[in-house]
Amino acid sequence: MTDTAAVPRPGSARAYRGHPWVDGQVRPLPLAATVATRTATNTATNAAAPVGAVESAQLNRATGASRMSRMPRLSGQPAIVLLASLVVTLLASSSAPTPLYAIYQGRWGFSSITTTVVFGVYALAVLVSLLTLGKLSDHLGRRPILLAALAAQAVSLVVFATADGVPALLTARVIQGLSTGAALGAIGAGMLDVDRERGTFANAVSPGMGTGSGALISAVLVRYLPAPTHLIYLVLLGVLALQALGVVFMRETVTPKPGALATLVPEIHLPRELRGSVLVAAPVLFAVWALAGLYGALGPALVHTLTGSSEVILGALSLTALAGPAVVAVVALRHAAARTVMRTGILALITGVAITLLALDIRSISLFFVGTVISGVGFGSGFQGGIRTVVPRAAPHERSGVLSLLYVVSYLGMGLPAVIAGFLVVHGGGLVTTAYEYGAAVIVLATPALFELLRPTRPAAIQ
Repeated sequence: MTDTAAVPRPGSARAYRGHPWVDGQVRPLPLAATVATRTATNTATNAAAPVGAVESAQLNRATGASRMSRMPRLSGQPAIVLLASLVVTLLASSSAPTPLYAIYQGRWGFSSITTTVVFGVYALAVLVSLLTLGKLSDHLGRRPILLAALAAQAVSLVVFATADGVPALLTARVIQGLSTGAALGAIGAGMLDVDRERGTFANAVSPGMGTGSGALISAVLVRYLPAPTHLIYLVLLGVLALQALGVVFMRETVTPKPGALATLVPEIHLPRELRGSVLVAAPVLFAVWALAGLYGALGPALVHTLTGSSEVILGALSLTALAGPAVVAVVALRHAAARTVMRTGILALITGVAITLLALDIRSISLFFVGTVISGVGFGSGFQGGIRTVVPRAAPHERSGVLSLLYVVSYLGMGLPAVIAGFLVVHGGGLVTTAYEYGAAVIVLATPALFELLRPTRPAAIQ
C-alpha cells in the first residue's frame, strides 16, 4: 500500500480545477484573452519583483513538501513482511557464526569456554540494549531507531568479516547485540501497530526462521564456497542494505513525543494486569531460549561427539532441526488458544529434551535429531504461547516495553546458561555430562508452568 498526501500536486487537475488544464486535456483560451493574461502577468511581475520572488520561493517550498509527502510509503501487510524479514536477518546474523566457531577455534586455539563467552556476550549486549533502548522508538519513532540499528548491525558484520582474533569476535558480538536489541523492540511494536493479529503472529514466527536459516546458510557457504569466514557476513550485509532501503519508504506509525532521554534509564515496569500472564510465560520463555543457547553454542560439538564427523553442515543442522520445527509449530498452532499453545510447548519441550538426553546416553545420532525436532516444536509453541499470552493484552503505548521485557527474559535464558555450560565442559564432567545437566535443568524449569496450566481453575490472564 502507499500513503499519499491530500495536498494537490502543482500541474495536476486538482490543483488547477477551473483552469483550462483539466482532466488531462489542454483547453486553449481565445487569443485576446491569452494576450491580456500574459500582459497583466508581466506587468505585475515587473512592478513587484521582491514580492514575486518571495511568492516563488514559497511555491517552490510547497512543491517540494508536496512531493515528499506524496512519496509511496509501505504500510499494511507489506510493512509487516518487511519488519518480519528484519527479525529474520538480525537473528540469522546472530546464528551465522555457529558453524564457524570450530574454524575460529582451530585458528586461534581457544577452548569451549571462549566459544560460549563469545556466544553469551551477544545475549548480554541484547539484554543491555533492550533495557536501555527498548522503548526509545515509542518516543522517536520506529523508522529512525530501525535505520540506526541497521547501520550498527552493518558495522558488526564488517568487524566479523575482518576479524583476526577473539577480541574482534567479542567486539562484533557486542555491537551486534546492541543493535539487535534496539531493533527488536521497535520491530515488534511496529508490527503490532500495523496489524495486531498479523503482528503477533509475525513476532512469534520470525525469530525461529532467522535462528535456523542463519546457521544452515552459513554452513552451506562454508562448505561449498571460498572465504568461509568472510562470505556469509558480506551476503548478510547486502541483505541489510536492501532492507534499510525498505525502511526508508515505510510509513511511520508513531508520532514523536518528548521523554526519550528518560527511557534510557533501565526500568522494568510491568502493568499490574499483565503480571499473572508474565509469571506463567517467563519460565517457559527462559527454558526454550536456554535450549536454543545450548544448540547455538555447543550443538555442532555435540554432533561431532556423537558421529566423530567434522562435517560443518551436519553440525549446523542441529540448530536448524531445532528452529525449523519451531516455525512449523507456530504456523500450525496460530489459531489455537494461548493456553493450548503453552501446554503443547511445554509437553513437547520436556519430551524432546528427554529423548535427546537418551540419545546422548546411547550415542545415537538419529535419536538425537528426533529429540531435537520434538524439542523444536516445544521451542516454537512455547515462545509463541508466551508472546500471545502477554503482548496482545498490552496497551499500544506499553507494547514496546512489554515486548522488550519478554526478550530480556528470553536472551537472559539464551546467554547465561550457555556460558555456565562452557565452563562446565572444561572444568566439569565434559561435554556430554554438561548436556545431561543442562537438559535436566530445562525440564525442571518448564515443569511448574505446566502444572499451573493444568490446574482446573486457570489464571484469568490466560485465555
